[in-house]
Amino acid sequence: MFKSFWLTCRHTCGRGIYLFLSLIVAAGIWVVSPEPTQAFSLPELIFRGIQVIQLSNMSDRQEVTVGRQINQQLASSEVKIYGDRAARVYINRIGQRLAEQSTRPNIPYTFQVIDDDKINAFATMGGFVYVNKGLMVAADNEAELASVIAHEIGHISARHSIKQMRQMAIASGVASATGLDRSAAVQIGVELALRRPHSRQAEYEADRLGLETMGRAGYAQSGMVDFMKKLLNQSSPPSILSTHPATSDRIAAISQAIDPDLASGEGLNNAAYKLEIRRFLRSS
Repeated sequence: MFKSFWLTCRHTCGRGIYLFLSLIVAAGIWVVSPEPTQAFSLPELIFRGIQVIQLSNMSDRQEVTVGRQINQQLASSEVKIYGDRAARVYINRIGQRLAEQSTRPNIPYTFQVIDDDKINAFATMGGFVYVNKGLMVAADNEAELASVIAHEIGHISARHSIKQMRQMAIASGVASATGLDRSAAVQIGVELALRRPHSRQAEYEADRLGLETMGRAGYAQSGMVDFMKKLLNQSSPPSILSTHPATSDRIAAISQAIDPDLASGEGLNNAAYKLEIRRFLRSS
């Protein structure tokens, strides 16, 4: 009898705590709302608060599911995936080597080459990383290319896209991106991937995580600084830098963080790299 009472109490209290947290988040949405004339009923605010709580606690499985749908939309209407099998195998080999040494190796990772000559790379939630052909051509060696991929894996490891999605969902009043309204999550995810730069703090964190991942994977950490310096010295900043703040400060921070024992490592053979990518980037 006591056991039955305890289970009932725990269930009831748990629902009460969940409702209490939802009310707190709902109140936060009401306070930060930029339009004071937009009035929401208490039940609607509670509903929105519950959904924000769910987004804050998105599981790995939910993240991968949403990321896969974001990838499908990107590939179908926003970017052109480069179809060369050798390029796909090559970028996947580097990516999986890095992902295994990341702080979040427990989710599946997908690495794809974009058929675009601009120097750019980006990632979406759920382990999806995209690298432009133009960036592969701009890199002098595999360590430089790996540094960019490691940086994007760093964003995934730190769940930066999920944090951005939560902020954007609250700001826009769409707080059902945990699966209750997955189409909204996909639209936000596409927007974040293509047109919304990460914050200064997020970039520093992705740099740090990427640098550490490079070292554990055996790549020369110096490749990250070398690649950034090269792009920074170009006459016009490429896409990958124009959407990333404070590049000079980032270079200084990375240079200071490099482990002297890991500054040199694999991936610094320029000739071998150029020969490798020439096989599948013939049109570049």
